Amino acid sequence: MITLRGRLTQFNLPALERGPVIVRLSDRTDRPAPLSRLEAFIHHRGPVPGGFGWYLVKDAETLALLPEGAAAAVLSEDFQHLADGDVVRLEPAKGAIRTLFRKAVAYNHFLLTERCNNYCLMCSQPPRAVDDGWIVDEVLEALPLMDRAAREIGFTGGEPTLLGARFIELVQAAGSHLPNTALHVLSNGRSFATGSLARDLGAVRHPDLMLGIPVYADLAHVHDHVVQADGAFDETIRGILALKAQGVRVEIRVVLQEQTVPRLVPLARFLARNLLFVDHVALMGLELTGFARANLERIWIDPVDYQTELTEAVGILDRAGMKVSIYNSQHCVLEPSLRRFARRSISDWKQEYIPECAGCDAQSECGGFFTSAKFRYSRGISPIVKAA
Repeated sequence: MITLRGRLTQFNLPALERGPVIVRLSDRTDRPAPLSRLEAFIHHRGPVPGGFGWYLVKDAETLALLPEGAAAAVLSEDFQHLADGDVVRLEPAKGAIRTLFRKAVAYNHFLLTERCNNYCLMCSQPPRAVDDGWIVDEVLEALPLMDRAAREIGFTGGEPTLLGARFIELVQAAGSHLPNTALHVLSNGRSFATGSLARDLGAVRHPDLMLGIPVYADLAHVHDHVVQADGAFDETIRGILALKAQGVRVEIRVVLQEQTVPRLVPLARFLARNLLFVDHVALMGLELTGFARANLERIWIDPVDYQTELTEAVGILDRAGMKVSIYNSQHCVLEPSLRRFARRSISDWKQEYIPECAGCDAQSECGGFFTSAKFRYSRGISPIVKAA
C-alpha cells in the first residue's frame, strides 16, 4: 500500500509564508529557468541546483544546502516514493501534502465530486451533498503539469456528470493537454438519458474516451434496488444508447454481489441481445469499503460460490464477440478457464496480498486484494503452484 496524502515532517520559514500550491516534481539539475520556477526539486543526492520554486528533501540536514530564501519541506518516510514527473499539492499552513499524479503508474484517477444521484448498496465512495466545485479547479490546474506520455487517467466520483458544463470542460482540457492519454470516466449514465449532455460530450471528440457505466441486472427493479434510485435503470439504458449514438465508447460494469449474481446469466443474455455494440464488459469483485462495508452482510457472496454463474456469463458474452474482463478477483478462486479474462485492476496504492498467498506462482498475473479485504475474503484462497 502506498500513501498518497498525509503530513510532511516540517516546512521551512519561507515555505510557511506561502499558500497552497500545485507543482510538478523534478530531479533534473538542468531544467530551464522558466520551468524550474514553477516546479519543486526533489532531492535524492548530490548538489542542489538553484532556481526552483520549491524543494522537497529527504532529511532536515539537507535544508542547509538549499539556496537562500528557498521554500522547502522535508519528506516523511511515507512519501519516499515520490519521483520526477509526479504532481503534488502542498499546503504549508496545514503541513500537508497530497499526491495528484504519479508518472510511474499506468493509471491515475481523479475524484471530481462527492455528489451523486445514486446511493448504491456497495458504493466504495459514499455520496455527500457538499459544495466541492473547488475540485474541478484543482484538476484543471494539475492537468497541464502531467506527463504527456501518461497511458491513462480516470475521472470518478460521486457522479461526475452532475457537474454539467464543467464536466465537459474537464474532458476538453484532458484531451487538449494529454492528447495521447486515454480517459476513462466512471458514471451511472443517467445524465445522458435526455441526449443533450451526450451530444456535448461527443462534440468534444476526445481522441481516446471511455465511459464506464454500471448495469446490475436485466430487470429494472433489481438494478434500481441496488442503486437505491427509482427509474435509474431506464435512464441508464437510455444514456448508454445516447452515448453510442454520438460515437462515445461505453463499458458496462457489473459488481458481483448477493443481489446481482442471481441475475448475472440473464444479464449477460440481455447485453448480448440488446447492447451488443458496447465496447467492453467488466465483471467486478467487491471493494469492501464505504457502503460495501456497512452493508457487508447483505451483499457479501463468496466468489467460490458464483463460479458457475460467472463461467456461463463470460461464455455468453465471449461467444457473442463482446470484449469481457474480470476485475478485482484472485486467480486461485477463478475457474481455470476464466483466468485468461482476469486483469490486474487494483491500483497499486491500495493493493496487497495476504499471508495465504505465500508461495503462489501466479502472483505476477493475479490482481491481489484491496486493502479492505481484511474484513472478508474468499475461503478458496490458496497458493497456485505450477508444475516444475
